[in-house]
Amino acid sequence: MAELLFETYGVPSVAFGVDAAFSYKYNQQCGICQKDGLAICPGFTTTHVIPFVDGEPVNRGCCRTNIGGYHVTDNLKQLLSLKYPHHMARFTWEKIEDLKMEHCYIAPDYALEARLFQKGSKEAEDKTRCWQLPWVPPPIEEPPSEEEIARKAAIKERQGQRLREMAEAKRSSRINELENQLHGLEFLLQQLAQVEEEEISSFLSKTDYVSKQEIESTLTKVSQSLRKAKGESKVEQAENEEKADSSTSDKYPLINVPDNMLTPEQLKEKKRQIFLKTTTEGRQRAKQKRFEEELEREKKTREDEERRLENPELYLEQMHTKYKDLYEKVEQRKRLKINGGHANGNSSGGVGRGERLNAAQRERMRLLTTAAFDRGKGEDNFGAKAEDWQLYKLMSKDNDDDDDGADEDEAELARVCSRLQAIDPTFVPKPEPTPSQVATTEVPRVRPLTKEDFQVVLGVERCRCPEILFRPNLVGIDQAGLDEMTGASIRRLASKNEALEDRLTSSIFMTGGCSLFPGINERLEAGIRMLRPCGSPIKVARALDPVLDAWRGASAYAANLQFQQQTFSRVDYYEKGEDWLRRYQLRYTL
Repeated sequence: MAELLFETYGVPSVAFGVDAAFSYKYNQQCGICQKDGLAICPGFTTTHVIPFVDGEPVNRGCCRTNIGGYHVTDNLKQLLSLKYPHHMARFTWEKIEDLKMEHCYIAPDYALEARLFQKGSKEAEDKTRCWQLPWVPPPIEEPPSEEEIARKAAIKERQGQRLREMAEAKRSSRINELENQLHGLEFLLQQLAQVEEEEISSFLSKTDYVSKQEIESTLTKVSQSLRKAKGESKVEQAENEEKADSSTSDKYPLINVPDNMLTPEQLKEKKRQIFLKTTTEGRQRAKQKRFEEELEREKKTREDEERRLENPELYLEQMHTKYKDLYEKVEQRKRLKINGGHANGNSSGGVGRGERLNAAQRERMRLLTTAAFDRGKGEDNFGAKAEDWQLYKLMSKDNDDDDDGADEDEAELARVCSRLQAIDPTFVPKPEPTPSQVATTEVPRVRPLTKEDFQVVLGVERCRCPEILFRPNLVGIDQAGLDEMTGASIRRLASKNEALEDRLTSSIFMTGGCSLFPGINERLEAGIRMLRPCGSPIKVARALDPVLDAWRGASAYAANLQFQQQTFSRVDYYEKGEDWLRRYQLRYTL
């Protein structure tokens, strides 16, 4: 520092001093401390203890630790960042410094204070402080007025009317197209009837059809599509289909003729007619089944509509409840298929559906196990006896109706979902979960942020952070605290004068920014009392202004007439060198 000041900046003279000594001398003049005493200065990055004898510091008794207000602030910043990671941008150094000086305090007994906050008693709540961060409440959506509802309903009605008109126009165009196609096919059949047998192939080659049967089949399909487009009822369509089927029964004349009355070519034709008739009947049965299912759905839809018209609100509530129950039922079944008996999906050893076998499946598993145990030894002769085949039939039966029930539930869920979408504009169907989502029991829900989410609560942090002044090991610094430093400083004095030690402990002076913490004087006095003999006088006093008294003391020292005699001039620096500066001692005379 002297080299920089003298050689770079060319200052004429310089004097070095210790801030704690300047503050001690200034407060000594104000009557706060005596000539013999201890100056304790917990500063920004270090803490010093300096003994004073006859108003002068005793250097050999000084102590220092690398702990100070910087570490207290940094500890508080880290604790709040861990506690509120989503508000880390708010925890600037300046704001944490303000929170430290405003809310932190020294606990008389840190362990007891920590247990107090751990229990969460009423006293702990009184000592808790809350810092409210800026928060703007979300806007509250007001329900639409009756005029707005009516306006939206009118717009929806106009849109529906326009869609109905478009559908009607499309339907009319479709009917005209099918009628023209039907007339063309009928005209083609009329022309084909007038064509001779040997000229049919050449006539059909000019069209897109291969045979007369193909034209008749296309005519039947077009007629059905036309009736459907015109809105004929299901019963009328069924009657027309039955008439068409009865007319086609004449196409199989050889079915009822005995085989002994037919030639080999006729027998082949009879087999082909039987195959065609069987296939046609199978199609008819499938159509009949679909027709019955369609009628059942229409019946159920009519009943639902009647119940909805009777009490719309009750019907809507029932539909929502039914949708929720079916959705949970389907999800539970999927979860069981994936996770087995472990609903949370995290337990090891799950075997999936094996843990929910019904009675028939368990019986089959028992039969399989028994057969494997009994027949697995020696020669494999399973099937040689009649009862073996009975056992095989029992084991081969699939009586698991659970999948059918699942399909029915999913179909009913889809129907209820489509119904709710039609009658409730506010209904939003739940998304289909992925297998990874099914494996979890709960889906995380996002809630809106509230005022409490923007509050920083200071509880045990108020006393935990400044506690490092007395217990630096809390932040990983293996050094002594304030009370231990005081005892070490007294022990370093060469003379074992009990009277001097009593005078030192009866005038313990606290200065520096960290001495502003509430309760630090009482805690320091209690700690020193445990180190000193019983009955020793102990008095701890704080500086008038712990932050600025060091500057005031240095200012008074610089204004003294003897100041020039105690400075280290540039001439001394060049003549005596920096080694003399190392032995330089300032006499604090104010």
